[in-house]
Amino acid sequence: MKKKNKLTRLELYWILYDVGNSAFVLMVSTLLPIYFNSLAEGAGISSSQYLSYWGYAASISTLIVAVLGPVFGALADTGGYKKPIFTAFMMLGVIGCAALSVPSWWLTFLVIFVIAKVGFNASLVFYDSMLTDITTPDRMDNVSSQGYAWGYIGSVIPFIISLVLVLNADSFGLTMTVAMAIAFFLTAGWWFIMTLPLLKNYKQVHFVEKQEHAVRESFQRLGHSLKEIRQHKGLFLFLISFFLYIDGVYTIIEMATAYGEALGLDSTMLLLALLLTQFVAFPFALLFGWLAGKYKNSKLIRICILAYGAIALFAIQLDKAWEFWFLAVCVGIFQGGIQALSRSYFAQIIPPEKAGEFFGLLDICGKGASFMGTGLVALVTSVTGHMQLGVAMISVLIIAGYLVFRKAAVLNADRE
Repeated sequence: MKKKNKLTRLELYWILYDVGNSAFVLMVSTLLPIYFNSLAEGAGISSSQYLSYWGYAASISTLIVAVLGPVFGALADTGGYKKPIFTAFMMLGVIGCAALSVPSWWLTFLVIFVIAKVGFNASLVFYDSMLTDITTPDRMDNVSSQGYAWGYIGSVIPFIISLVLVLNADSFGLTMTVAMAIAFFLTAGWWFIMTLPLLKNYKQVHFVEKQEHAVRESFQRLGHSLKEIRQHKGLFLFLISFFLYIDGVYTIIEMATAYGEALGLDSTMLLLALLLTQFVAFPFALLFGWLAGKYKNSKLIRICILAYGAIALFAIQLDKAWEFWFLAVCVGIFQGGIQALSRSYFAQIIPPEKAGEFFGLLDICGKGASFMGTGLVALVTSVTGHMQLGVAMISVLIIAGYLVFRKAAVLNADRE
């Protein structure tokens, strides 16, 4: 039994990419909104406008990947194409992360942030689809959960160094701008170095044969896959449910710091609370991976969705520091479970040779970012001037996602 649970070398290298890119995720959800807030305040932008602009930027990056993801995903399913395309988007994200150190004007900063997010989000399309190549179906839940778990704990290493630099910039004789520049370069370097073992050792196992006109053939395969999804109601309903509930989940992750900043909560406290989320998420991601070996994946996902619905409702009235700490712990408990189990659940119900294009379609439905969620929060906040009303939209998305997922799970029961 121990031998079965031990990670293979390729599984470990795949997990290391989670460790690398998660440093960028943690940076985006903590230091970046606070730094952008300081740039926005310097330009005379109000708190509600700042939250709206941050939400719009996150939504635009996701929308771009929603358009590019399925097409490049279908192309990546061609033999020998997945690794080069993955590498290109990964490097776009890494270089974009480092480039965030350059601008001092808020709008330029947002543009570079969108570029970096596009690279990050797009790389996840191909990274997630590699799951079918690097492990077996019976190990997917465990390997996927370990990816998120080690990503949470590994990402805190560059983040803690960055946090110490930023919070003690004066003591080190640094300006805030220089401290943040070091943090951006450190995060980008960590991301790149953690990716190298996977780039060196990954080989595409499931693929379609290379065609003379690979790009045109990719569009044709994508069209066939869209027809295939419509014929498989269970798969189609899962994509809809995922679009709804994961949008809510990622909106909470994406905008937690921005929301706390807009409410006037202490910046240092916000950063430490979200650091706590990473430490809490580590053991619970492993726990959900273990539970997936004893209980049906779909049942565990339903529990996680309901928990996030309660978290979103609680966030509506949030206005005290202890409430933010409580929220951070709750998010940590269920964050790894819902992300990892959704990824492995999808990998189990799709054809492995079409993993790239199907995970590209999954990305449209919310993977790696929150298009509808951040857009709704930004729009409702901008129109009404009340942040709480914007946050209330998150709970609506999650509840709707739960109802659709219940139907999808019944139809997909034979594929789990």
